[in-house]
Amino acid sequence: MKILVTGATGLVGRNLLPLLKDNGHEVVALTRNPDIAGVRLPVACQIIHWDPLSHIGLPDLPENIDAVIHLCGEGIADGRWTRKRKQAIYDSRVLATRNLLSLFSKSKILPKVWISASAIGYYKNSGHPVLEENSPPDNSFLAELCKDWETETFKADALGIRTLALRFGIILGHDGGISAKMLPPFRMGLGGPLGKGDSWMSWIHVRDVAGLILAALENPAYRGPINAVSPYPVTNREFTTILAGILKHPAFFAIPAFALKLLFGEMSQVLLASQNVSAQKAIGLGYKFVYPKLKNALKVICDQVGHKLVTEQWVPQPIDRVFERFSDPKNLEDLTPGFLHFRIVKVSHPKVQEGTIMDYRLKLHGVPIRWQSRITDWVPGKRFSDLQTRGPYAFWHHTHEFYEDRGGTVIRDNVAYKLPGGVPGDVLAHAYVKKDLEKIFMFRRKQTEKIFSQDPKSNHG
Repeated sequence: MKILVTGATGLVGRNLLPLLKDNGHEVVALTRNPDIAGVRLPVACQIIHWDPLSHIGLPDLPENIDAVIHLCGEGIADGRWTRKRKQAIYDSRVLATRNLLSLFSKSKILPKVWISASAIGYYKNSGHPVLEENSPPDNSFLAELCKDWETETFKADALGIRTLALRFGIILGHDGGISAKMLPPFRMGLGGPLGKGDSWMSWIHVRDVAGLILAALENPAYRGPINAVSPYPVTNREFTTILAGILKHPAFFAIPAFALKLLFGEMSQVLLASQNVSAQKAIGLGYKFVYPKLKNALKVICDQVGHKLVTEQWVPQPIDRVFERFSDPKNLEDLTPGFLHFRIVKVSHPKVQEGTIMDYRLKLHGVPIRWQSRITDWVPGKRFSDLQTRGPYAFWHHTHEFYEDRGGTVIRDNVAYKLPGGVPGDVLAHAYVKKDLEKIFMFRRKQTEKIFSQDPKSNHG
């Protein structure tokens, strides 16, 4: 299928896109910022600029789109709900959905399936009875948002497109979403239950969100609203106990409800909501959860320490030429932005091989840094890795992979890194480090495109 995806750079999108690619689907990503999307997306795909708040259509909307996966939306729990913030949250979902559907108003061939995000914020607070897809909605801001969001979504159904809205529970995953905010205090022993701890948490691992979307693409029985939650919800106190046990840290710092309301205002309702949501419709459709139980879901997340940057770029060059260019140290300076003042000091072997040691000098925000790395996993024409042996990171491992695709080569960068200073250092510095890394890889991406497009040996055939 040719699949149009919005919100592809978010936690769900980054986990979904590799699954789509592995299953033979072609991805087209709509995004507000193509440059950033180029380094945040984990697969090489067509990237098109789209302003979700503009009613103006795309001049080059790809033809024959088979499916739409609509995931974009401002973060619900990213800050206090001022009037302006609530409007931004609303427009990024309701108006964006309306505008996205309007892109297809003049299409001769409509998509076969339309999959949209929604949320369990649709429902009233309730521990019992269990909330099912036909349970009545609440009248809160979140509920009104979800109702209007789904109203726009199901206009696709009126056009004859098979349409479904996945009502996401609390999405858990590594390096993003609520987990990124929740794990640091728990890792430092500062976690604890929220309020009385008796609120029901209907959660889902991000791998199962991606799995449900993949199943919905292929199974025509998926339609209408579907709860995207684990079959085993837990109370907030149970969640806290399980997470603290996995991390082997105490979790005694309970935060009373009044304190959350003082800190976050109306947005605190997201943190204090009690919703015991049923997964029976998804189970009845045949979906088998990868992480049905919370302990296994949290363990696989907690075992992944540090951060990852995975990005791909396609170039119209044969793989041997691309590998030769990237594996030659003398070309590194051309691929590194000038603000780093990057220089190679010494290379231990005249020709790079397994075990080669490289020494560099650079400046990071004006601070001189010496960096040394060792080449590992050297497979000529396919991949190699550089492991930091001395430098600014607590851990840095960068794997460069190359594979043939569509008459050219895909360059895949897979970076795993940890910052110094443990959890406090990560909390204080990661946002800045991530921004710097994205700038570096954006430069690298543009230079790569420029170098190969100007290469007189380039094969565009």
